[in-house]
Amino acid sequence: MTAVTTGDTVILSFIFFMILFLGGIWLMGFAQSMEDFQAIVFVAGLLITSLSLAFMMRQRGSATRRTDNWSGNPTE
Repeated sequence: MTAVTTGDTVILSFIFFMILFLGGIWLMGFAQSMEDFQAIVFVAGLLITSLSLAFMMRQRGSATRRTDNWSGNPTE
């Protein structure tokens, strides 16, 4: 099974998760200017940022050409 490393799917995935990543960072910054619910908005931004990074890191067919990035074996 070959992993898709180029094409429209990869580009759209990158754009979507980059928007999530930057939106999460924006939420963390926006939380500082709020009077109420600062902690909730900050944690929401932190979770969105973390989830966007985690999803992109677990995608198959990374630059190292591994098929399973979570196996722990770097030589696969």
